[in-house]
Amino acid sequence: MPYLLKTEPTTYSFANLEKDGETTWDGIRNAQAINTLAAMKKGDKLAIYHSVTEKAVVGTARVVSVDASDPRNPLVRIAPVKALKQPKTLAALKAEKLFAGSLLFRQFRLSVVPLSDAQYEWIVS
Repeated sequence: MPYLLKTEPTTYSFANLEKDGETTWDGIRNAQAINTLAAMKKGDKLAIYHSVTEKAVVGTARVVSVDASDPRNPLVRIAPVKALKQPKTLAALKAEKLFAGSLLFRQFRLSVVPLSDAQYEWIVS
């Protein structure tokens, strides 16, 4: 299953992920987002969204490993795949009918959001 991960680029950007090569996705406090993290599997596809300033999906990543032994703090390691040539803006996501009714817009403050395969493919196309 693909997921969208939100990050503030001034805190940790996609460029930081590319430079680091791999990181643990942490700092999540919302219980629903934590449960979504714990459900991730190695190899899952990720869309990285820069919130606050850019408000756009800027790159893709993949799940390297998941250790959900502590359900309140799952350790999810991710690695970058590639930067998008054309970032998908928040306005473009809102305008796309594939996202109608999406959790992304029903609970916009969630930092980890499951996507459908079709939504992910639209983002990376």
